[in-house]
Amino acid sequence: MDLLIKNGTIVTAESTFKADIAVKDGKIITVGQDIEPLKGTEVVDAQGKLVLPGAIDGHTHLAMPFGGTISSDDYYTGTKSAACGGTTTVFDFVLQGKGENMLDAIKRRDALAAPDAAVDYSFHVGVCDVTTPELLDSMEDAVKYGIPSFKVFMVYDFGVDDGAFYQVLQKAAKIGALVGVHAENRDVNNVLVKQYLAEGKTDAWWHYMAKNEDVEGEADVRAINLAKMAGTSLYIVHLADKQGVEAVAQARDEGYPIFAETCPQYLHFTNEVYKRERGRDFVCSPPMKGQESQDAIWAAIKAGDIATIATDHCPFTQAEKDWGITTKDGKPGNFTTIPNGCAGVENMYPYVLSEANKGRITFNKAVELCASNPAKLFGLDHLKGGITPGLDADIVIYDPEKNVTIANSEMHGNLDHTIWEGVEVKGYPVATYSRGNLVYKDGEFLGQKGAGKLIKCKPIKLTGPKL
Repeated sequence: MDLLIKNGTIVTAESTFKADIAVKDGKIITVGQDIEPLKGTEVVDAQGKLVLPGAIDGHTHLAMPFGGTISSDDYYTGTKSAACGGTTTVFDFVLQGKGENMLDAIKRRDALAAPDAAVDYSFHVGVCDVTTPELLDSMEDAVKYGIPSFKVFMVYDFGVDDGAFYQVLQKAAKIGALVGVHAENRDVNNVLVKQYLAEGKTDAWWHYMAKNEDVEGEADVRAINLAKMAGTSLYIVHLADKQGVEAVAQARDEGYPIFAETCPQYLHFTNEVYKRERGRDFVCSPPMKGQESQDAIWAAIKAGDIATIATDHCPFTQAEKDWGITTKDGKPGNFTTIPNGCAGVENMYPYVLSEANKGRITFNKAVELCASNPAKLFGLDHLKGGITPGLDADIVIYDPEKNVTIANSEMHGNLDHTIWEGVEVKGYPVATYSRGNLVYKDGEFLGQKGAGKLIKCKPIKLTGPKL
């Protein structure tokens, strides 16, 4: 026994109870009452604290090229920031190059991540090219390697058309894979962008208007229909609109294995942020929507129709956001020249747990959304997502009495601002353990660069809406 956490209140997705946790060689070995430490065991007193599984952020973009720059958090600063917010596993995206075998793409990206990651990580493959049978078949190579989740984009110039999307869904059904989708109607978005720019409408508000509720909602419905046609599951990432929420709920009621993720920014902010003086700092895709959509998302969380919360963490500096006014080449900018993305990996668990602490949801629901459901959906529940003997000792100690006003000066990522500045959260993580190693305590990062490892996931076969 290396570590013993005593006297805390353990919170899992299923239950809440007082118990001790014994850890050896990075694994939880015992959960029980009045466990006695062995000689040399480090003992941590968690009296008055909640003890939770570390969060799993199923959606980050670290060191991601986008909009003429690269997201400001690399694999070290991004995972360091994650640890300091109680997130112990992150999923990043491997964007397949044209003509690139997907397993080759994974190994290429892992070579970048492995030396830097401070907590454990895995990948989803962003599918860009299935124009040959060999490229499509390379999905199966990825699954065998331990990367069984994929993502298609219905937007951007590297996105796929409906035919390629359908092929990916068909293949996933055969090989034990989960397909995620960024759902927005690319063609309508492009038309609206041209119209608004022609009318001289250039500020951040028009980013929202060009990617409004209907632009996202139509694509959500179409994606669900394609999954039904292919007879397979679907994971809608960063769901932000009421129409999409309703389509997910209906499909699940009909028994289809349709799952949805939302993000903290959609739970806390509305499209009103785009009217702020620095509304460009909030530009992300999909954008925050109106109050009606936010209310629908919260209702879907309570109803169980939204399975996970993740961040879509993809930060850019204020100078880069300012390209919406003047581009890096000194030319007049507009909402299309603003790099899309915001920070969130350090804020997700504190924010969701704060909402639980305020009574909006239960702590069990917070753990379900941020830890156990991502583990089940992505095929790593044999290692992560709970407080159970045999699982990795990814553990967060949370003080429900520690109130924090978020300030970028106290964050641990590589960014000069945060959209969460000034937001007050009730309760806060005070310690994070990654495989039994203390990586964060009382505001200080204690982990090591390169200590994280690539997590190999199990094949994923979801046949109904239950996890």
